[in-house]
Amino acid sequence: MNESFPENLRLLCSYYKSIADVCRRLSVNRPQFNRYLSGTTFPSNSTLRRICDFFGVEEHEILLPQSQFRRLLQVRPVTEQETAPATPEQQYFDKLNSVGQNRIEKYVGYYFEYYLSMAYPGKVLRTLVCIERQGNKTYYQRTERLTPRRSGKPFHGMYKGVVQYLGDRIFLHDYETLTHMEMTQTILYPTFQNRVDRLTGLRLGVSGSGERMPCCTRVVLEFIGKEIKRNKVMGMLGLYDFEDERLDDDIRESIRNDIAPGEWHFRARF
Repeated sequence: MNESFPENLRLLCSYYKSIADVCRRLSVNRPQFNRYLSGTTFPSNSTLRRICDFFGVEEHEILLPQSQFRRLLQVRPVTEQETAPATPEQQYFDKLNSVGQNRIEKYVGYYFEYYLSMAYPGKVLRTLVCIERQGNKTYYQRTERLTPRRSGKPFHGMYKGVVQYLGDRIFLHDYETLTHMEMTQTILYPTFQNRVDRLTGLRLGVSGSGERMPCCTRVVLEFIGKEIKRNKVMGMLGLYDFEDERLDDDIRESIRNDIAPGEWHFRARF
């Protein structure tokens, strides 16, 4: 338990009308939020990200000693977020978002994601995907971990986006949060079984290499649980040789980017 977190959270809440108002805007249960404020419990990784995104601070900043955190807010003050009237476009997307949301719940959790890298030809990239509900909407975060040969220090890429369930397909739209130079779209087959195991589909994006060539690749999401030990999982992310024995044969076959004789389009594999 971080001793500074409850104090810093109370300080952030003081910029708003009430604790109830903060809980309503965050779509967080009030009794649970009170436990964060009192220091009896610490939020999960996903909830901590939501809190930090809402107040406009970084996760490591909210854990600083209160004296340092208070000075930080003096330089970068918190302003109460106003709820602007929804535009016609926003109303349309809100309505679209509401379709199928009740069918998303069973897919909430963490996944290993596999696909042939667009920037490193012939290499399989394993990333971490977290799908979570926030109020009446579903979001996801995709984390890449790469180790450049020169520095030897891991580099983490972060993508954030929204999840929609339409016409018995799962649509994911995201953007790259560090440089804001990339967006991707992924369409997945849902599982019609009670147990979620793997989801397969296609991703459309842009190569991270200098040419920034638009690419399409097959992708597999492997469910690993509702909760994870993040430190352990992060060490398993990165680039793998296609024939690496740590990859299942089924995954290799599902992400192989070939086209069968007689096919005119690049299709997902069910």
